[in-house]
Amino acid sequence: MKAFLLALAGLCLGLSVPVHAAGKWVATPYAPARVLFEFYLDNPQKIGSALYWVRSLVNPLQEAPYNYSPEDHRIVVVIHGTEIVTVATRNEAKYQDAVDRMRYYADLGVSFKVCGQAAADFGYAVQDFQDFIEVVPNAITELAHWQQQGYALIVPQILDKTIDIESIR
Repeated sequence: MKAFLLALAGLCLGLSVPVHAAGKWVATPYAPARVLFEFYLDNPQKIGSALYWVRSLVNPLQEAPYNYSPEDHRIVVVIHGTEIVTVATRNEAKYQDAVDRMRYYADLGVSFKVCGQAAADFGYAVQDFQDFIEVVPNAITELAHWQQQGYALIVPQILDKTIDIESIR
């Protein structure tokens, strides 16, 4: 109403006042996910933030208007950075929240794969990992394989927060 009155006043005074429309909600017709996440983090503490990227894909697709079930999706997470330590069984207590979240997603059908070469660099063997982890020969060849199968690649960008949202609004 305010914009209309300003426009009307502008017309009466012979001024041109632009009237701005509000944004609108659009429900893009998403298909079930065929997505490949690459986790290559410089700090294992960032695993929680990376897992929010998985949540941001899965949750909207399970809600209206899409209502996809977990079985509808094909989601693969390839782990080959410092976050490898989070899925080693001996570190479970230290990274319990992340392990619980990954196990939850694994139960929904998300595949978690660890690079065998990187695991060896960390001194880990296959038996050192959580039961929902699959160890693959190499992360790079794994990433190429899934992309050749038509999976979209998402690489989470995990930034260190240096400014609070309130100060930049």
